[in-house]
Amino acid sequence: MSAVPVRQRRKEARPQELLDAALELFVEKGFASTRAEEVAARAGVSKGTLYLYYPSKEDLLKAVIEHRVSSEIAAGAAEAASFTGPTDELLRSVVTAWWQRMYDSPVSGVFKIIITEVRNFPEIAEFHRRAVAEPGQQLLGQLLQRGIDRGEFRRVNIESAVHSLIFPMIMVCLHKHSLGACIPEQRLDGKAFIRDHIDLMLAGLSAAPRKKRAPK
Repeated sequence: MSAVPVRQRRKEARPQELLDAALELFVEKGFASTRAEEVAARAGVSKGTLYLYYPSKEDLLKAVIEHRVSSEIAAGAAEAASFTGPTDELLRSVVTAWWQRMYDSPVSGVFKIIITEVRNFPEIAEFHRRAVAEPGQQLLGQLLQRGIDRGEFRRVNIESAVHSLIFPMIMVCLHKHSLGACIPEQRLDGKAFIRDHIDLMLAGLSAAPRKKRAPK
């Protein structure tokens, strides 16, 4: 069999190259400040070629979110559906690994874009709600309910517990691309933070009887 021609390989890789270039620039410069021709130049193509794949910057950002965040949530849901062990192990296996992958990846910068800029781009905000926020919250809610139903977790307000799990994770990603990117002394060990946060949450969720404090 003959090798795939370089030109054909390049064409097949081009959508991902454009998404990678767009994400880098959106995080560096901000979504509103990035021009389409800058994305095209960083990806090594013409502006016209960019528009063949993604007709607008909004389409580019939606594609980044869909391909790099939504797909990860779907993979986590599939893994959770086939897991038969204790729920605390499931949370450590699925949730910790998911957030650590996100933190290590440039896609962690998506949270900075969403938090700082979507107020001016309601279409992106709505897309993020449908593609990321709702599926992610639903998955975590199902995992927490699983633990409650199995007697492993105490009964809690599911919505509050889901937000308690998610918000610190978003904050550590935001920190990586803001203070952590500018001030070396401010950098965190994000992967350790994620692991410790999950452990802390699981300690609070545990249905095991709590030890009473000794009287002073």
